[in-house]
Amino acid sequence: MAIRPFLKWAGGKRWLVDRPEFSIPAFSGRYIEPFLGGGAIYFSLLPRASLLSDVNPKLIATYQAIKEDWKSVVDRLEEHHDRHSKDYYYSQRGVEHQDVASRAAHFLYLNRACWNGLYRENLKGEFNVPIGTKSKIIFENDNFKSVSEVLKSADIRCCDFEETISKARGGDAIFVDPPYTTAHNMNGFIKYNQKIFSWEDQVRLRDALVNAVDRGAKVVATNAWHESVIDLYSGSATIVEVPRASVISGNNRGRKGTSESLITMGVIE
Repeated sequence: MAIRPFLKWAGGKRWLVDRPEFSIPAFSGRYIEPFLGGGAIYFSLLPRASLLSDVNPKLIATYQAIKEDWKSVVDRLEEHHDRHSKDYYYSQRGVEHQDVASRAAHFLYLNRACWNGLYRENLKGEFNVPIGTKSKIIFENDNFKSVSEVLKSADIRCCDFEETISKARGGDAIFVDPPYTTAHNMNGFIKYNQKIFSWEDQVRLRDALVNAVDRGAKVVATNAWHESVIDLYSGSATIVEVPRASVISGNNRGRKGTSESLITMGVIE
């Protein structure tokens, strides 16, 4: 990693960065990522100009807070670190903070203390992930100053993916890592989020990417290795199977090998 991501995000792509099957094609414009999450690919590239977005307002507010005033965020995160315990974690899940830095630090604390970096809300919009196994909240290889400096050149927005992709023009590169839903199957994600990324959203995403390629953008996307996804992109993209270990499941059975689709569009081989 050029810079270590400061968030652990379920479905994140740290594992993909060094895989031989993966690369972001050369581009002269902006790097665009509409499902930002932990930003593993972004932090591995460190592009000179970027448009980053996600539909999660607390996630985006955390990125913006670190971009603007990382020291205040870290000061408050250290307070959580000093007080961390099982009882403290559960007491914090429903807390709402008022100032920007405190909200960002609280989001970071829950992300680092919860199980497997999972972000899940119930139907009331309340964070409800159980505590994980980490005893530390501040890590020796944290580098929030560098993260903040890199983010200074990024346009960071909270919005739907279609709005972000519509900004792509010739010379831009888009990396897309949506929730992995398949036709007639929510693929387990119904357990994770208050708002579900539906199959209709998958179709809408494909259409937005096709339109971006027509405008001259290059696209690299990941998705489920599933017949419905392959059929969806057939004729519009090149699709390669990428095997990997599953790490989200809480039981051994769910951690067996799986595969993902690596999709490229608008890239001349």
